[in-house]
Amino acid sequence: MRAGPWLRLCALGALAVVALVVASGELGIAHRALVLVAGPLLVAMVLGSWFAHRRAFGFSAAALLLFGAAVASWWSRPLHLALAGAATALTVLATARLYSGAPATRVSWRDYVTLTKPRIMSLLLLTGGAGMFVGAQGVPPAGLFAATMVGLGLACGGASALNHLLDRDIDQSMGRTAKRPVAAGRVSPELALEFGLALSALSFVLLASVVNVLAAVLALVGNLFYVLVYTRLLKRSTPQNIVIGGAAGAVPPLVGWAAATGNLALPALFLFLIVFFWTPPHFWALALLIKRDYQAARIPMLPVVRGERETARQILLYTLVLVAVTLLPVLTGTFGPLYLVAAVLLGAWFLRLAWSLRQDLVPRRAGILFHYSLAYLALLFIAMALDPLVL
Repeated sequence: MRAGPWLRLCALGALAVVALVVASGELGIAHRALVLVAGPLLVAMVLGSWFAHRRAFGFSAAALLLFGAAVASWWSRPLHLALAGAATALTVLATARLYSGAPATRVSWRDYVTLTKPRIMSLLLLTGGAGMFVGAQGVPPAGLFAATMVGLGLACGGASALNHLLDRDIDQSMGRTAKRPVAAGRVSPELALEFGLALSALSFVLLASVVNVLAAVLALVGNLFYVLVYTRLLKRSTPQNIVIGGAAGAVPPLVGWAAATGNLALPALFLFLIVFFWTPPHFWALALLIKRDYQAARIPMLPVVRGERETARQILLYTLVLVAVTLLPVLTGTFGPLYLVAAVLLGAWFLRLAWSLRQDLVPRRAGILFHYSLAYLALLFIAMALDPLVL
């Protein structure tokens, strides 16, 4: 069967950029930038070929190896160009293999959107955008902001699509997720893989070429941590899955800060820690509501392993730590009065809800806490973004 549109897009992009690398000739800045763009596209093509279209894997892997050898042979221009030319030829052959065969099954655009988990993405983009405002100490340049949000959105969407792929067996066992595109069979695992790899590769290309390499690397690290560490390893093995795995969701503010400043500093760490400590009480409140689903899927979430009482106690403890962490940026002078007022008021209400859940452990209170936690994080990061504008 012919490869899906997303893997073919990566192949065409890789072919075009590799050809431009060869054509650019001189080893100047433009040449190096093209090399940076071609690399992720070739990696995505190799991974997609290995997992879904083995007919093209040999050519794809050889193209990547020769491309890497060409990069390493920069000291010898004739050898450098010869290896790059060979990589181009093999990329042509791999692309041809991916385009041959019967057409892939068509998929609704709605299912593609669902694969990116747009609701989760919207909150991640908000924290990333706020990170840019904080880093810029005001309104960042519009073009840079737009490129960063698109690149970050592609990274989040790619990671979510790969999560759909890896969690399809779990999703089929849970009423809340049984109708997801891969779990329900509307999107094949191969196509979900291609889609996730393509978005991830395009994210790195866009961020590295238009924003900066640090932002691109951070987005890629967050992507890999969510897919490989949380989804593949932690989620199915430990009740602390969401505590450690929460680091992936805390990366977008770092991406935003790095996009605005080109570095990482103490204020960026504060943003990371706020999302990191917000994650457990948020997801454990949800876990209390759908405990039976997690039991059916044999996922060791805290309410399943340690019980509801212990979960409510941990929610209260983590909320206390979260509220304390949100005040640290004020003590160091990172934020001013607007943020302080928002952090205190929003945090006080969060603590009240967590205490109420601890005292009266019923689904209604868990639901209220879960939904409030979403509003809490959004409003807190909006206050961060606005704080420099009112000083």
